[in-house]
Amino acid sequence: MDVKCIEDTCSFKDVKPVMVDLPYPPIRVSGKNPSYADLLSVDYCGAVSEMSAITQYINNENRLASQKCPMAQALLGMAISEMIHLQKLGELIILLGGDIGFSARGRNGRAALWSPSCLNIPSECCKMLEADMEAEKAAINQYEMHISWIEDEYVNAVLRRIIQDEEYHIMMLKALQKEV
Repeated sequence: MDVKCIEDTCSFKDVKPVMVDLPYPPIRVSGKNPSYADLLSVDYCGAVSEMSAITQYINNENRLASQKCPMAQALLGMAISEMIHLQKLGELIILLGGDIGFSARGRNGRAALWSPSCLNIPSECCKMLEADMEAEKAAINQYEMHISWIEDEYVNAVLRRIIQDEEYHIMMLKALQKEV
């Protein structure tokens, strides 16, 4: 009896972060500020967060790899750039005197644990890309709101640079939609 092997031949060995080709500002803060750390914890692992973006992109990439390899590679590249954002936010949170965990502290000080329930993971490719775009737009809106509340130019410079990547992701996702 012949046993057929099912194999995913999509290679991810050369995938690089999908991001704007500009340096990030230095990771520094004007001084310790636990309130600012709490705000950034929402960007780190709130419902709209880098943790959610990474997980959603990886989930979509996994489900598309065997049928739409170039699209899956692009999504993985976006996930990698979101990992860089997560790392930079984590550094800022520590410098501000906060703590890294999987709970986000809102302005009310209450902690909310990150959960996969934060994700929108439809099964159809077009809807996946749309959900990813909506998540990027929500992240930009949240970063802009946090910039308006944070009076630390060092922190805001990093957030503005992250926004540039998120805007680039929206442009890339629109291009991917045209391929579907």
